[in-house]
Amino acid sequence: MSTTSSPHEGLPVLTAGVPLAQAAAALIMIHGRGASAEDILSLAAELNIQQIACLAPQAAQGAWYPQRFIAPVAQNEPYLSSALAMLSGLLAQVAAAGIPAARTVILGFSQGACLALEYAARNPQRYGGLVALSGALIENGDQPRDYTGSLEGTPALLGCSDVDAHIPKGRVERSAELLRGLEAEVDLRIYPGMGHTVNRDELAAVTALLTRVAS
Repeated sequence: MSTTSSPHEGLPVLTAGVPLAQAAAALIMIHGRGASAEDILSLAAELNIQQIACLAPQAAQGAWYPQRFIAPVAQNEPYLSSALAMLSGLLAQVAAAGIPAARTVILGFSQGACLALEYAARNPQRYGGLVALSGALIENGDQPRDYTGSLEGTPALLGCSDVDAHIPKGRVERSAELLRGLEAEVDLRIYPGMGHTVNRDELAAVTALLTRVAS
């Protein structure tokens, strides 16, 4: 991977849905390891985005950070800090177009879900929604992290298999507990025997969330 201090800076952000200037809400979509912005943006076709601007950033070399999310956080730098800064920049871009965080949903799958959760927990405010599909908080990798502040009732959907080879169920459950402590409205969905994937129930829940945020 790149050794620059900000490896994700200046990489493409793909879009779908309506232009930001015409949108009622925004959806930031964060891809998983080894995937691409095109991959995660393809989920938009399964969702109700008629009034929504979708933005999908691309990670350097297809990964937001090089090690697993349970590794000591120093092993994932400077990539993790660069990824968090990228999200801050996207939210600022969306806000400059007139869409506040309260009407912006951050959605991620796998490594992207871990990044979405970690960003929101470190930068708590009222978001339109937080969606983590097969992911959990990064925290300090192998050491629990203290988070402070309030998500002010942000709806947070966490969906994962109980036997996911990449995301331990206990870490997802702990993430749900920590988000509740930050005053999020958590919807935790553990699916028996599911693979590392996204299912129809999750897509239906995301569509319902987006419909509420855009209304």
